[in-house]
Amino acid sequence: MGFYRALHINDLVTAIYTGSGEILYLIEGKERALLVDTSLGVRGLKELVHSLTYKPVTAALTHGHVDHALGAPEFEEVYLASADIPLYRSHCPLEVRKEYLEGSIASAADLPKDEDFVPPCPEYPFKELEEGMVFDLGEVHVEAYALPGHTPGTFVFLLREYKILILGDACNNFTFLFDKEALSVEEYEENLKRLAEKLQGRYSRTFLCHGSMEGSRELLEEAIALCGEIKAGRTDDVPFRFMGTEACIARRVNERMEREDGIFANIIYNKNKIWKNKS
Repeated sequence: MGFYRALHINDLVTAIYTGSGEILYLIEGKERALLVDTSLGVRGLKELVHSLTYKPVTAALTHGHVDHALGAPEFEEVYLASADIPLYRSHCPLEVRKEYLEGSIASAADLPKDEDFVPPCPEYPFKELEEGMVFDLGEVHVEAYALPGHTPGTFVFLLREYKILILGDACNNFTFLFDKEALSVEEYEENLKRLAEKLQGRYSRTFLCHGSMEGSRELLEEAIALCGEIKAGRTDDVPFRFMGTEACIARRVNERMEREDGIFANIIYNKNKIWKNKS
């Protein structure tokens, strides 16, 4: 259980920090609990979750990437958008997980051994995560909304009673929008606008899954504005390389990867995938 560390945010939410830098969220109602994301599939998450709550636990995944979805087989009921199931399957092999961890954990001595991983389960029977779905946890309700961009099946979660929007990797201070499965900047902007309109006035805090736990309250609007600047060619376009892929950081950052101009939202994008008809 040393790979995971729990931090209680309030009487409803516990943040679970992983050894490779992800942040998962356990939300507890009067009758049930919901776990948002399951990390890489390093053993111990299920035991930690059940030490935090005695209630039945359902898991819902923001998307299918290796660092968010591979712990799913530890749980009996897990929701994932079908658009991201091929991505989940492609990230199932232990080699993919180990490669990711080698780039995320500084000391080789801290890397999990093969026996520390949940065995690959590419045919895991996910339940379909759908737009507008509500998880009723007992006097606590979590609503699911699609925000494709980072991946085709990326979802965000609104904690209705607490006005908290869990954005995960969908929109943050370093949003990856350059992988082969990512949508174009134009499509992402359209999806951001649709979500911002739908959730207007319904949240006052944004929670993320990497780096800083809490983001800007105006994060969606900041990202929409930045998409417009990318389309207009008015960005800094700092070169960025990740696992052999070339991309651009839209706005210049400091050593902490924060925008130098003080605005929270930032996007790393592929110049060949700005427009949807050219992606």
